Amino acid sequence: MTASGVEALFSISVVVPARNEEGTISQVVARSFAAFAELHRKGEVLVVNDGSTDGTAVVLADLQTQYPHLRVFTHRRSQGMTAGLQKMFTASRGDIVILIPADMESDPLVDIPTLVNFMEAEDLDVAAGWRQERNDNKVLASRFYNWIMRKLGGVNVHDGNWIKAMRRDVVDSFPPLRSDWHRFLLMIAVHNGFTVGETPTFYQPRPAGSSKFGWERIPKSFLDVLVLKFLLTFSEAPIRFFGGLGLAGLLVSAGIFGYLVLLYLFTQTQQRPIFIAAGVLAIISALLFLVGFLAELIVSQGERITVLEQRIGDATRDEAQS
Repeated sequence: MTASGVEALFSISVVVPARNEEGTISQVVARSFAAFAELHRKGEVLVVNDGSTDGTAVVLADLQTQYPHLRVFTHRRSQGMTAGLQKMFTASRGDIVILIPADMESDPLVDIPTLVNFMEAEDLDVAAGWRQERNDNKVLASRFYNWIMRKLGGVNVHDGNWIKAMRRDVVDSFPPLRSDWHRFLLMIAVHNGFTVGETPTFYQPRPAGSSKFGWERIPKSFLDVLVLKFLLTFSEAPIRFFGGLGLAGLLVSAGIFGYLVLLYLFTQTQQRPIFIAAGVLAIISALLFLVGFLAELIVSQGERITVLEQRIGDATRDEAQS
């Protein structure tokens, strides 16, 4: 309903990815609804049970009997946090969408009002939390992520991979999320032109369960952010990337050929290995131009399909209203 401009059923949607969190998920849900009451707003909580092998499913089933606005989605096997967020973002109905972990490192009763009040007071599109007095084994990895976002994404925050509140327009602007892109939501939001601010928030070590963090995620996330940066920068104009590389290669190749011609004219000397390398570079550069043109055709076709789907949707709504 919110996507079509109709007034939202809920003011706030809290999304909670959960995997093997039977010891804390009930507190997260209960304290989220308590936060809605404190703010005097209507809210919903969405939880993805991401292939849990403990009693998380049982706890969530019991919670659904207590809270009618708790919605639970189940993955039979773990699909990762990004897949869970994609499902919950699509299903959420609030004007404000807040990401909260299921491990109680963030206290929803404290942090939800903090994020909402800060975002509205500063008139922001996104309010990001900044963990205070944090001291765990993920500090080094967090610094790496934040450095990457500052350098590649222009996101000047201390704690980009933590809780955040986002307006509906921000969530609706996200492309289909893949891999571990949940770590770079702020980067996508900034690229899409939304304003991002940061405020200090509550933090405590998880009271139960175990962390899902692994050091092997660092190289994976580095590759993810490179792919994401490429897509954000060149997805609408891929010829700028491939054509730029092709043009640079052709210029270098032409310079080498010019050098070889002058070398032969003045010294009667030939450099066949350099000549062959320049020829190969010229061929590769021409192929890069071809790839760029093909990518432009694909992007253009996708845009035409999107426009056609929008026209069909508009016509269907007009017919239904009449």
